[in-house]
Amino acid sequence: MKIWAHRGCSQMYPENTLLAFEKAAIGGLEGIELDIQMTKDGELVVIHDERVDRTTEGSGFVRDFTLAQLKRLHIYADVHPGQEIPTMKEALELLTPFMRKGLRLNIELKNSVYPYEGMEEKIVDLVGMYGLEKNVVYSSFSALSLERLRGIDSQTEIGILDTRVSDCFYKLKGGCGAQALHPYWQAIDLSAERLQGYTVRAYFGGHLYPEKPTGTKLDLAALEKKGITDVFLNEPERYL
Repeated sequence: MKIWAHRGCSQMYPENTLLAFEKAAIGGLEGIELDIQMTKDGELVVIHDERVDRTTEGSGFVRDFTLAQLKRLHIYADVHPGQEIPTMKEALELLTPFMRKGLRLNIELKNSVYPYEGMEEKIVDLVGMYGLEKNVVYSSFSALSLERLRGIDSQTEIGILDTRVSDCFYKLKGGCGAQALHPYWQAIDLSAERLQGYTVRAYFGGHLYPEKPTGTKLDLAALEKKGITDVFLNEPERYL
């Protein structure tokens, strides 16, 4: 079972921050998952929600802020103050040394609610600047976005997101260019035999910072029997 840090080590540290990524990068994981949106002035920033309300003291859509305005906001973090919304470039600057040693990065394009024009070209160009194409997996709930990505880079790895693994499977079969399936872990509605040969990276919900640990651990062997090959976890450090 390959273990990825979901939004970085996001139970112990504020999600999608350079701190959460740094803690994940030094831990010996398979990779890190993060989410990108675009600012009003066309900059790629790392934040999960379309709005800034949940994670900062601000209010409004990411797309309505310039980068300079976003940088004036603070991530809620009593124990780890001083965190801000990072740009994708800042994340790559931090992670490049680790990625050159084998760490992988799953970049989720958050464009299924608001289709950011030009996002695909911008992220492929940025990753290419660092020469990290082989270390990156792109994912999205939008099959159209993945189709555009495939047109830009025919060699990159792509994962299709959805809730049920069957919906991921049929989106993939529909020709969006994805190789991997990224379903919700409790929605594996196809047999392991049907999924054999596919990379199945399952995502999990809940227990984000500053939640306390549950004290329990997932049975990774049981998940593997269902056909899951990788997991995106908020507390990946507990499984190393």
